[in-house]
Amino acid sequence: MTIKKQTIKQRVSYWLKQLLILIVMFSAIAWVVDQWRSRDVEVNNFPSISGLSLTGEAIDVTVLSAEEPVLVYFWGTWCPVCRSVSPSVESIANFYPVVSVAIASGSNSEINDYMQEHGYHFPVINDADNRSASDWSVHVTPTLIIIKEGRLQSYTSGFTSLPGIWWRMWLAS
Repeated sequence: MTIKKQTIKQRVSYWLKQLLILIVMFSAIAWVVDQWRSRDVEVNNFPSISGLSLTGEAIDVTVLSAEEPVLVYFWGTWCPVCRSVSPSVESIANFYPVVSVAIASGSNSEINDYMQEHGYHFPVINDADNRSASDWSVHVTPTLIIIKEGRLQSYTSGFTSLPGIWWRMWLAS
């Protein structure tokens, strides 16, 4: 009995196929989870997200989303998962409009200190009374919402990777 040795090319081809299968399966599972998580959100009847940023700039997500998708990021300074997602949001903010809503995270100056300490530059609306979070049925942080032309395109919560955010933003474009 002879054992046929695989060439390096065959091994690489095999592992690339396995990786592709895993990516497709993971993407399908992520899509199903996103649909399940967003089941409580009324797609056609959502409140506007607007307010003043920590720097005093007026923000209106509907206006911002007229030409390109906007990432709306509900988070908290107290949220351990947000510490993993916020750097990805910072990266996305270099290419797309981002509006973040800090939930129950203290005063404007406390949030500003947190932003400076971590090197984040995306705009922040302070949701000290949780009104915006409640209006948007946000029960888990972080929650990432993508709005394009004033319409909800994507709604996900919990940990989301940078490729996951890029993928959602690309689909919304």
